[in-house]
Amino acid sequence: MTLHLYLARRFLLTFLAIFSVFVILLFLIDIVKEMQDFPAFPFSEILEIALLKAPSANYEILPLIVILATVALFLRMSRNSELVVVRASGRSAIRALVAPLVVAGLIGVVSVTMLNPIVAASAKRHNDLMNSYLGWSINIMAIAPEGLWLRQGSETGQTVIHAERASSDVSTLYNTTFIAFGLDGTPQRRITAASATLGDGEWRLADAKLWDLSSGINPESTAQELDSYSVPSALTQDRIIDSFGKPEYISIWDLPKFIGQLEESGFSARRYAVWMQTELARPLFLIALVMAAAAFTMRHSRLHNTGVSVLTAIMLGFGLHYIRNFAQILGENGQIPIMLAAWAPPVAAFLLALGILLHMEEG
Repeated sequence: MTLHLYLARRFLLTFLAIFSVFVILLFLIDIVKEMQDFPAFPFSEILEIALLKAPSANYEILPLIVILATVALFLRMSRNSELVVVRASGRSAIRALVAPLVVAGLIGVVSVTMLNPIVAASAKRHNDLMNSYLGWSINIMAIAPEGLWLRQGSETGQTVIHAERASSDVSTLYNTTFIAFGLDGTPQRRITAASATLGDGEWRLADAKLWDLSSGINPESTAQELDSYSVPSALTQDRIIDSFGKPEYISIWDLPKFIGQLEESGFSARRYAVWMQTELARPLFLIALVMAAAAFTMRHSRLHNTGVSVLTAIMLGFGLHYIRNFAQILGENGQIPIMLAAWAPPVAAFLLALGILLHMEEG
């Protein structure tokens, strides 16, 4: 137990030291970058932008930090002959790895349960702040129990769109209502339609009924029923989908409810489900990275080429991280099932690292 506590403490301190270095380094880089992008902004606003971006930037490189912490720990122990003492005490390499693996798993759990909500809130705030600085609209869509709401603007005013449901790619709205407002905020017209399809710069309405609300007389007396009607729009399908908010902007604790709301409204929640499962698999993936990095650095420094071993460990970690991201993209695009996209890379990485570790130690 004393040995396990010693190894756990050493690994945790190494991880925190490397993590602190990256936090400071990325923060300074962000400040310089934002000062170049927004030279007219006061330093207080530049500082706020950099502080809001820091959590997400460090959260993305957490696997790299775990790899570097593992390499640094075992290289130091190898050069100090501590690994020789560990082996002389009768401990195998796998048993000596138990403590670092437990710490890596706890780091993964803490990052998912505590750091993820902080990253989501700061990333969302950073996105909204940048949109406000650039003059972009922050929200153009909202989902409610009665359906979904869209908002689009033009030189003549704003138009609010309500639909009971929509297609999975948000290209077609069903049972829609369009209410156009003038620049002074007064309603100008109301349109209902059985469906509205987003085309090139316009909504194409089918079975529409139009009420003129600006004439000051009874709108029903002048209402028109049309088989088809077009409403100009600057919205695009990609912009509507992006207005849902990236999965990174939603806390892991709120994702299940959000996914349920999307599915009830008829939208595809695949990319949110893939992101949630990928986050839940993060502790296992960090454990696999520790095992993979340790397999190449736990031998005595005099018995192997240290530079080649370190480079191999880091490149293997990068390769596993790339495969994980590639599988996530395939899952979001519907090429592979959600659970396979999220859990297959960590499980495969764990088994691969275990095989390499056993081969290195047992021959």
